[in-house]
Amino acid sequence: MLQAIGHILPIALAVALSSVPIMATILILLSPRRAQSAIPFLIGWVLGIVSVVSLCTLAAQAIPTSRSSRQPDTVIGIGEIVVGSALIVIGIVAWRRARANPSADMPKWLSAVGSLRPWASFGVAFALNVRPKGLLLAIAAGLALRGDDLSFGQSVVAILVYTIIGSSTVAVPIIVSLAAPERMEPRLLSAKDWITRNNGAITSLILALIGVVIIGTGLGRL
Repeated sequence: MLQAIGHILPIALAVALSSVPIMATILILLSPRRAQSAIPFLIGWVLGIVSVVSLCTLAAQAIPTSRSSRQPDTVIGIGEIVVGSALIVIGIVAWRRARANPSADMPKWLSAVGSLRPWASFGVAFALNVRPKGLLLAIAAGLALRGDDLSFGQSVVAILVYTIIGSSTVAVPIIVSLAAPERMEPRLLSAKDWITRNNGAITSLILALIGVVIIGTGLGRL
């Protein structure tokens, strides 16, 4: 199981460092509705991670794997190479967009997140997990868990670890900000400005690195 956790750890970190949910969290915490909408947003984000990665893990169970430890899990390896390559492509596209328009404003829907009511915040957070990048990361995690041939209980533990790490960058700011909003506000404003300036470059770098890691894992199964 430790090997499986090692495989999904970088994928979970990529989920945690995703700029869109982090920025949405910051905007909610800087808004007058933070007390009503922050916790529903966190719950939606956590449930979204659990649901998507669980579904991807269940779907991966349909992939046949070799019963012999001496034979490679070719199908899973090829799947990981495809997913890793797709993440690199998305990273390149994000980098090119950032270079072409370095002063791009936030999407209108993201700017409006701070004015959302609790149920809408929950829905947005849940839906963020089904973006192409989120789905690819969840698929990569599901393939990794399938490739390591875990039992049901071990898979549950691995998914729990994945969820805790992936949701940490949303959970920690929300918990700390609700406990001490005045102390956190300057930090949130600073983080918002930094992400706005560096979003494209950071996203492309993270996706490229994670894509290479996933491809490496896939090659190791061939």
